[in-house]
Amino acid sequence: MSDNKIKIGITHGDANGIGYEVIVKSLCDPRICELCTPVVYGSAKAAGFYKKQIEGAENLGFNIVGSAAEANPKRINLVNCCSDELRVEPGEMTPAAGAASVVALQAAAADLKAGTIDAVVTGPICKENVQGEAFRFTGHTEFFASEFGGEPLMMMCSDLLKVGLVTVHIPVSAVSASISKEGILSKLRALRHALIQDFSVREPRIAVLSLNPHAGDGGLIGQEEEQIIAPAIQAAFAEKILAFGPFPADGFFAAAAYRKYDAVLAMYHDQGLAPFKALSEGGVNFTAGLPVVRTSPAHGVGFDIAGRGIASGNGMREAIYMAIDVLRSRRIYRQISANPLRKYKRETGADVSASELPEQSEGQQ
Repeated sequence: MSDNKIKIGITHGDANGIGYEVIVKSLCDPRICELCTPVVYGSAKAAGFYKKQIEGAENLGFNIVGSAAEANPKRINLVNCCSDELRVEPGEMTPAAGAASVVALQAAAADLKAGTIDAVVTGPICKENVQGEAFRFTGHTEFFASEFGGEPLMMMCSDLLKVGLVTVHIPVSAVSASISKEGILSKLRALRHALIQDFSVREPRIAVLSLNPHAGDGGLIGQEEEQIIAPAIQAAFAEKILAFGPFPADGFFAAAAYRKYDAVLAMYHDQGLAPFKALSEGGVNFTAGLPVVRTSPAHGVGFDIAGRGIASGNGMREAIYMAIDVLRSRRIYRQISANPLRKYKRETGADVSASELPEQSEGQQ
C-alpha cells in the first residue's frame, strides 16, 4: 500500500443515530482500505461503544490520530475531535450530539481545505439539533457551498438512476416562486458538467420533470411549464445541452422512462427523492458543482433504529466508493482538458503528446 493513497475523510454524523453503525459496518469490508486511507472524524468513545454492538467488528481497530496528516495508510484512522464527555444515547436527539456533529464536520472541512484529505463522506446529521452559532444551514449541501464556494447541485445517485434538484431544502409552498428559466438553465448546465466531469458520461441526455400534475395540462393546472420550464429546456438545447421534457413525474417514473436518460432534473426535493429512494437500493447523495468532492449515504439519521445493530452499511460503503470514483474521474477529466490536442494511438492505446504529432503543411491545416 502506498503512502499517497487517496485519503477519504468520514464524519460521524449524529453520535446518537446510525452514523457509527454504518461507518463500522462499511469499514469492516477489507476492500475499503485497499482503495483508500479512511480518516474518521468523531469520538473514540462513541466509536468504541458502537463497535462492541456490531457482530464481526471485534477485530476492527481505530488508529487514533491528532489530524489527517498523521494518518497511517495501512490503518483505519480516527481524529478524536469530540469531547470525551460526550454522552452516547442511541435514539435520543440531544444538543450535545448536535454540537459533536458540527465539530466533526468543521474539522473535516478544515483538513479538506488544507489538502490533508482528498474528499469527505458525511454521516447523517439531525438538522434540528445542529442549529446554533457555529452552524446555521439547512443541510450539508449549504454548509459545503458556504465553505468552498461554487454553485452546489444536490444529486442522488445509484446504478439505476441519477436525480438532480432545482430547489432543495425549502418549503413546498415556496417552490413555484423559486423556480425560474435562468435557474433551471443553470442547474442543467451544472448537471451536464457533473455527468461529464464526475461520471465520465460523454454527452449526457437529461430528462426534465414538470412542476404541476400532467405537466400543467396546457395551462389548465398551472403556467410554470409553458412560461418557465419549457423555455428553459429550449434555451438549454440551443446551448447543445441534450435536455428533454417537461415530463409529468408520475407517468415518467411509472413507465420507467428514466432508463432512457443519464439523469433526471426534478423541480423540488420530494419530487426527485421519493421515487429515487423507492427505486434505488441504497444510493448516494453527491454535492455536484463544488471544487471539492463530498458524498453521503442517501439515508437519514435513523433515531428509530439506532443502537439496534440493524442499519445497513451499504449506503455508506457506496458513498465511499463514489467519492473515490469521482476523484479519479475528475483527475482524468483535468488531464484530458489540459491538452485538447492530445491524441491516442488506436492500435496500442499509447499516449501521444501534441509535440509528437507529425507536422502539417499549411494546406493540411
